[in-house]
Amino acid sequence: MSAPSGVELAARLERDGFALELELTVAAGEVVAVLGPNGAGKSTLLGILSGLLRPDSGLLRVDGRTLLDTADGTFVPPHRRGVGLLAQEALLFPHLSALANVAFGPRAQGTPRAAAEERARGLLADVGVGELAARRPAQLSGGQQQRVALARALAPRPGLLLLDEPLAALDVDATPAMRTLLRRVIADGKQTALLVTHDALDALVLADRVVVLDRGRVVEHGPAREVLARPRSPFSARIAGLDLVPGTADAGGVRTADGTEIHGRSVEVVAGEPAVAVFPPSAVAVHARRPGGSPRNVFPVRVAALEPRGDAVRLRAAPAAGGPDWVSGLAADVTPAAVAELGVEPGHEVWFAVKATEVAVHGRHA
Repeated sequence: MSAPSGVELAARLERDGFALELELTVAAGEVVAVLGPNGAGKSTLLGILSGLLRPDSGLLRVDGRTLLDTADGTFVPPHRRGVGLLAQEALLFPHLSALANVAFGPRAQGTPRAAAEERARGLLADVGVGELAARRPAQLSGGQQQRVALARALAPRPGLLLLDEPLAALDVDATPAMRTLLRRVIADGKQTALLVTHDALDALVLADRVVVLDRGRVVEHGPAREVLARPRSPFSARIAGLDLVPGTADAGGVRTADGTEIHGRSVEVVAGEPAVAVFPPSAVAVHARRPGGSPRNVFPVRVAALEPRGDAVRLRAAPAAGGPDWVSGLAADVTPAAVAELGVEPGHEVWFAVKATEVAVHGRHA
């Protein structure tokens, strides 16, 4: 861990039966998206980076400056770290104007009032609310408040910007514009950032690289488009809108832990290594009885839920009586007419069928 810039973290923390243990690097000017199910450790990671949590052991450097080193007792408190935060809620000071909110950070660093306000006016203009500088948060819409919060997070020139689901609280009309704004402002400023999100589109639009956490460990990482186009973990497959079955690669595709063969097209996979079979829910046919004919992948499931998906209905699977456990969470997208014809309801047992040509097989982390 000797790079002169960017972010370097190695940390271990145990709390109430949960353990986080990971190493993470973010290059200067890079945006890394952190994905993972609830309880994976995303909030714990943000707490360590921001200084709100002390790990049991660890080392953190931002732009070559040591903020944490449990080996020698170094611990820089949150307000001295140079780490900015943009959260779901804007969390603006209600008694201050937009201008004063944005100038607050530079002023706290000792910047003279005139210079701090000059920077604040420039940032408010950059995020498209320059004309609202005199307004207090109560006089701003949710989208406008989030723009001011972005300007405030950037005002102290943080070495690291933490984006904690910054678009989650916005309405559908404000979200696309704010997403585009984030991308432009972060790119133009060459800002190093770590983004926590559950939205695949946020990761694709904003991030250079994706890290997937599960139970306090990194289970997947790589370029954003590669991870979301070729997911190796159930969570990344779920948010990418794909079905995923883990197992071990063999000549025909993937063999699950219970010995089921999932036939598919292998992509740079060596027999015997951990692998996943990935396919879109739209490729899954649903049958009331076990089908014959061409599908090579046929397995029984119990319908756990029916979810409307635009012009389709998504059937979410759970294990059928005596059936494999790995079907849990798999999905099939069918037409409303097909649902009516099948007469399917939650609790019913049906058969999922997928052609081998629709299944891609990729290697995964052990």
